[in-house]
Amino acid sequence: MDGSAEKVSVVDGGVNNNTANSGKFPLTAWEVAVASGVVLGFLLGLVGVYLTMPASDYGFLKLPRSLQDLQILRDNLESYTSDYTVQVLVGYCLVYVFMQTFMIPGTVFMSLLAGSLFGVIKGVALVVFTATAGASSCFFLSKIIGRPLVFSLWPDKLTFFQSQVAKRRESLLNYMLFLRVTPTLPNTFINVASPIVDIPYHTFFLATFIGLIPAAFVTVRAGIALGELQSVGDLYDFQSIATLFLIGIVTVTPTLIGNKNKNNDACDMNSNVL
Repeated sequence: MDGSAEKVSVVDGGVNNNTANSGKFPLTAWEVAVASGVVLGFLLGLVGVYLTMPASDYGFLKLPRSLQDLQILRDNLESYTSDYTVQVLVGYCLVYVFMQTFMIPGTVFMSLLAGSLFGVIKGVALVVFTATAGASSCFFLSKIIGRPLVFSLWPDKLTFFQSQVAKRRESLLNYMLFLRVTPTLPNTFINVASPIVDIPYHTFFLATFIGLIPAAFVTVRAGIALGELQSVGDLYDFQSIATLFLIGIVTVTPTLIGNKNKNNDACDMNSNVL
């Protein structure tokens, strides 16, 4: 990215953006070309899967936008899952990673589908793998071309995120785990904003891989009884949300204890000096 296009920066723990409000399209031609190349790669992968499947009517293949769409997709894919397991798995992974990479809504339906087709254990493993891969893909794509887009779409939220990360550098993994487990910030925003606020990839990866397991378990397990769901809101009742927040609190407790001990040590040193 050339210097003229890069007019945004993070300064002294805050965010400075000179183009967010310019009214211009936030991406350069080169950045659009990179994103288009990634899209083309996913499309070629899906075409490869399609060519290895038997001749049939695949009109049912579309991204589900409702539980009814999901049930139709599940009913049609069940007959293929046993005979064409590899193709179904590869196709599923490509679609999920593509949706995560480009922040396309609807991955909750894909998680439900995993539970419905593969059961709890295999479903959770599949969702955690694809969600982590998709989040990583989004992370690296954002690192290359995402900065102007994020400043344009979420300037205030990015400022808040940057300030919180700056205050928690010594315990960043715990903070990122907390964000992943709880719905404090949207996962899509975390994926695209993390490289911009200089979160190391290894921290991002570990927090994503571990932190997504509880929510994946809740969603995949619900997919087994897909016919009983009336709405997506049924997935996260009060008990489920309270459990996720409890897990989140546990992840940040070591950090809170460590900060308290540091403060106590600092007070002791000051008293000794006096």
